[in-house]
Amino acid sequence: MTITADYETVEDRPVRPVDPDTTRVTEHGHARPAWLMMTPFLALYLLFIIGPSIYMMVMSFFDTSLTRPGLGGFAGFGNFAEALGSSDFWSSMWHTVWFTILTTPPLVVLAFVFALLADRASRGRWFFRLAFFLPYILPSAVVALIWLWLYTPQLGLLSKIVTGLGLTEPNWLGDPSLAMWSLAFTTVWWTLGFNFVLYLAGLQDIPRDLYEAAAMDGAAPWQQIRRITIPMLRRTTSLVIVLQIIASLKLFDQPYLMTSGGPNYATRPALEYVYDMGFTDFRTGYAAAVSTLFFILVLAVSAVWVFLTRRQEQGF
Repeated sequence: MTITADYETVEDRPVRPVDPDTTRVTEHGHARPAWLMMTPFLALYLLFIIGPSIYMMVMSFFDTSLTRPGLGGFAGFGNFAEALGSSDFWSSMWHTVWFTILTTPPLVVLAFVFALLADRASRGRWFFRLAFFLPYILPSAVVALIWLWLYTPQLGLLSKIVTGLGLTEPNWLGDPSLAMWSLAFTTVWWTLGFNFVLYLAGLQDIPRDLYEAAAMDGAAPWQQIRRITIPMLRRTTSLVIVLQIIASLKLFDQPYLMTSGGPNYATRPALEYVYDMGFTDFRTGYAAAVSTLFFILVLAVSAVWVFLTRRQEQGF
């Protein structure tokens, strides 16, 4: 026997009460497979990121050395006081900040310009994407070998170009006033592709209807970029800037492979100073304190980005 009921509207149908216990069990049932799949990543993250970071902070309060086992004697804030009072520490920090100042503006501006040109290219778009992103996938050792050859006095390509123009050949990596500029130029060539891809992805998300409507209203290409492209890429730009600042602050490979921090420590960044203190002088406790101070600097930059991002979201 089948019982049917007709309802004039949807509102006339009886509503079954939802059992909160059943809903909770269903949510937990869906969440359990996700946690199981994330377990390997979480285990590796705790083992190689969180664990060493905690141990580094603990070690920074001790006179730990590679020449003896254990943490060593308790130093309290002595390592931090020594680092803050060391001219070598502040010099390495300034080299890191100066490198960040030299590389961040061109890596943001050039990435935006080249992405804009590649996005508007009617032919060969794939070639421009490949050409700009290809240097980024090269290992740091390969990049160092390429640019060491380019910078080699009397033999390098750049030296031949300069002398061919009748100018005096500069010592690109041997002059303290030019060495950091040379490393910055190498870094711009090497890492431009990453920001280029981020901007290219942001440009593809902008609706083409906006440009067509602006063109119908008589807006010139530069006005379209200023009124549509730049405002629509505001979040992408903030992301690119903070990622680039953090990447530049973590400078290590280029000076270590190309100049060894020279000449006369003119290009030694903070991370290379940590390396020298920990693995050359064997003072791992002091190196951990310097690493903690550097970690606070990077964390402050990240906090500023989070604050600005929330301001932008509230503005929208």
